[in-house]
Amino acid sequence: MVKIVFFGVGGMGQMAHLKNYILLPDVQVVAIVEARKKLADAVAARYSVPNVFYDLDSFRAANLEFDGIVSAQQYRNMINVVPALLSFGKPLFTEKPLALSIEAAEVLAAEADKNHTIHMVGYHKRSDPATEYAKSVVDGWKASGEFGKLRYIRVTMPAGDWVAEGFDGLIATDESYPPIEKEPNVTYWATDAWNTEYDVFVNYYIHQVNALRFLLGEDYKVKYADRAGVTLTVESASGVPAVIEMSPFRTTIDWQEEYLVAFERGWVKVELPAPLASNRAGKVTVFEDGGDKPPITWSPSLPHIHAMKNQAKNFIKFIKGEQPVPCNSHEAVMDLKVAKDYIDLLHK
Repeated sequence: MVKIVFFGVGGMGQMAHLKNYILLPDVQVVAIVEARKKLADAVAARYSVPNVFYDLDSFRAANLEFDGIVSAQQYRNMINVVPALLSFGKPLFTEKPLALSIEAAEVLAAEADKNHTIHMVGYHKRSDPATEYAKSVVDGWKASGEFGKLRYIRVTMPAGDWVAEGFDGLIATDESYPPIEKEPNVTYWATDAWNTEYDVFVNYYIHQVNALRFLLGEDYKVKYADRAGVTLTVESASGVPAVIEMSPFRTTIDWQEEYLVAFERGWVKVELPAPLASNRAGKVTVFEDGGDKPPITWSPSLPHIHAMKNQAKNFIKFIKGEQPVPCNSHEAVMDLKVAKDYIDLLHK
């Protein structure tokens, strides 16, 4: 049995994470640490969590046995919270992005190393069964060369209904959020508006920045940013071009996120559901043109599990020593560097 401690059980803590760990058969959530007392007690009662603490010091004094930590915090609060959590020397999971600034993120990555542990960053797109399946096909094609070379990747990410039905059953109280000293605005540029653009990009599109590296299988550099703020063009270390289309259109009651990975004689397409949609994986479509027979298009049947729950499974598998984490804090630093390079080019 893997024992998990939860730090923070607000909206994202409950609906994106806690409910998923509670449902895993080989996991026990042994404690909640939450400063809002009524909220902590109510959540613990609903999910039968045996231990409740209202601050880090009381949790530390209890000296509970546990195997990993899940902390749902605002990214501007990471620099205040994460070092103390890493000091336990246990695997830690937090949401994306790792921090606001590159400098704070580098501090956190170094803290994980100093404490000889791993900090998994929650890029759940990597854990969607559709993305995992597509990645296996892409890597297989790259290794075999059966459908030629990898030529291009396109990510389309329009704004839409990201919550879907995912917040059903949320426990809320009338308690105010505890005061926190948030990480200050970045000052990479003399213009406040540019620093704000960076903040917005880091909050919203950093998932796609990370997923693109996952599908490429290597790092990349930003090459072009149009002044309308719609496209970000990159080139991978081996010379593969790729583009992220950022809200070329908008939807109201839908979510239309797509990834197209193109080879010389075939392609793999991933269509992902809304980030908080329940019990729903994405869809994979594969087109193969072998040359000596008619081309075929096919789609695998995937399990009815959402990326957030599969992400929880992946963290538990890491704790058990069964696989590496999908993304650690060192790679998450690279995502913030891409974001800065993008804003640099946007205003060049």
